[in-house]
Parts: sequence; structure tokens; C-alpha cells
Amino acid sequence: MKSLFEQMGGTYRREGDYLIPNLVLPDIGDNQIGKYGRMRRRYLKEHRKVLYTNLLTSGNLRRHLAEIDQVCNECMESILSAMARQEGVTEALKAADQMEWVRRLNSIHNRAEEIVLTELVYA
Repeated sequence: MKSLFEQMGGTYRREGDYLIPNLVLPDIGDNQIGKYGRMRRRYLKEHRKVLYTNLLTSGNLRRHLAEIDQVCNECMESILSAMARQEGVTEALKAADQMEWVRRLNSIHNRAEEIVLTELVYA
């Protein structure tokens, strides 16, 4: 009598006294997961367990995390440049008062990151 695994086309190999299923992981490519992808993984693991498990078992988790990371980085760049332009954070300000330039840029970065985290990572 064949097991369900064998009925679905699965095969085994013998390792000593044990039969080990011949399983192959899907090719995951070279998707790099950065800061936002890792944050998304932690959020899914802690708060959206069913979605995390579904992505993991279907082999799509790594691709999903890489996409989230890429989109977050692109949004951060566009939001940062738009807010800096809108608030007058320019190279002229940097030359005139570096500490004020850094203060404003840090403020813009923190607000932009809050937007990205709320809209993309924790959604």
C-alpha cells in the first residue's frame, strides 16, 4: 500500500534504517531582505500568523519580503525628497547651518519612516 506522499509522486531514499522523503526547496533567487523586509517578517510572525504560515508553506515568503523591502525603500526615497523640497531643506541650508540641516533632515526621515511603516509594513 502506497503512502499519500507516494501517491502524489513523492519518492524516498534510504538512510540506514529510515526512509527520508526526497524534498527539494524551490529556487529562491538572490532576493535580498533588508530592514523593512525583516520588520515585515517579524510583524507577520507575531500578528498575522495564518498569512505568515501560508506564505512560508507556499514558498512565497522570501519573495514577498523582498518586494515589501524594495517598495518601502522606493517610497522612503520619494517621500524624503518631496518633504525636503517642501520644507526648504537644501544644500544652501546645509552650507549655512549644518546642525539645522541635520535636525530637519532627521525629522523628515522619522516622519517618512512612520508613514512607510504604517502604510506598508504593518498593514
